[in-house]
Amino acid sequence: MLICSVVGARPNFMKVAPVYHELRGRGVTQILVHTGQHYDATMSDIFLHELQMPRPDVFLGVGSGSHAEQTAGVMTAFERICLEHQPALVIVAGDVNSTLAGALVAAKLQIPIAHIESGLRSFDRAMPEEINRIVTDHLSDFLFTTESSGNENLLKEGISPGSIHLVGNCMIDSLCKHIGSALARAPWQALGLHPGEYGLVTLHRPAAVDNPASLEGFRHALREIAQHLSLVFPVHPRTRQRMDATGLDWQPVHLVAPLGYLDFLGLMAKARVVLTDSGGIQEETTALGVDCITMRDTTERPVTITVGTNRLAGTSPREIVKTAREVLETSPEPKSAPPLWDGMSAGRIADVLQAWMERRR
Repeated sequence: MLICSVVGARPNFMKVAPVYHELRGRGVTQILVHTGQHYDATMSDIFLHELQMPRPDVFLGVGSGSHAEQTAGVMTAFERICLEHQPALVIVAGDVNSTLAGALVAAKLQIPIAHIESGLRSFDRAMPEEINRIVTDHLSDFLFTTESSGNENLLKEGISPGSIHLVGNCMIDSLCKHIGSALARAPWQALGLHPGEYGLVTLHRPAAVDNPASLEGFRHALREIAQHLSLVFPVHPRTRQRMDATGLDWQPVHLVAPLGYLDFLGLMAKARVVLTDSGGIQEETTALGVDCITMRDTTERPVTITVGTNRLAGTSPREIVKTAREVLETSPEPKSAPPLWDGMSAGRIADVLQAWMERRR
């Protein structure tokens, strides 16, 4: 019985890698399909290498484009792969366009679908990711959730309880496996920084960077914070294009090229604070016990606020700066990780899938 895993963007890699390794260790036949949604080497190849993933069996090479173009491109190419290889199950992860496209193709071909990271909801349908999450969940046969809010959301939407499995967070599996190697690299040294004396920034969502007024607001806030704390900003290629188009000065924020998984994880683990619009980073900082400021109005990961170190600051420059000051004026306090964020989520997923395969046989 062949299982097909679909990856396309860097967050997918950290979620799929632990499950891929776990299934391989149990002798399950697999095929890895990379859609090419993230095709730059700094956003793709280095992540696969550092997560010890094999070279993808299939690379679709879809690349960038509008949401419709990208989703349609993945669907057209992935349908051919499914017809050729006839997988018994398709695994998708997260909420990117490749996730939705893979699920749509599998559903129309009546191939069962497993969705890693199901049930997360921001309740903001202006976010493309929210649409991807909802549709993928309602197409899936196995819904693997990372936190209890995911279960609650799915049940409210009428998903069968028997399809929902609270397994924990596969991104934290990857973190637990690689944190030692990440810290050993001491990536802060190459930047002339010291542990606990810098902040780390990510900013990439279209709502944040495509609107010049929005991008200017973030620039203003980050420059003000950087007057009091060194800020390192590995710039996503999409964000770099928007920044270059404005020609505005971001100093004293230290802009650097995108980082690999290990260097970024090492920097994040020793940061005083992380400022982000990313969902996954909210989770990783919670697991690491690092203060996180989310520069968004909503979060689909409420557990990072209730039991973690995450603060939802909104998008107002004034509120972002205010929240940063509050964080920097208080001492970090130890926090407990959410339930089942123990580095063993992939094993729980594999148990469910292996039991299903045995029943199928």
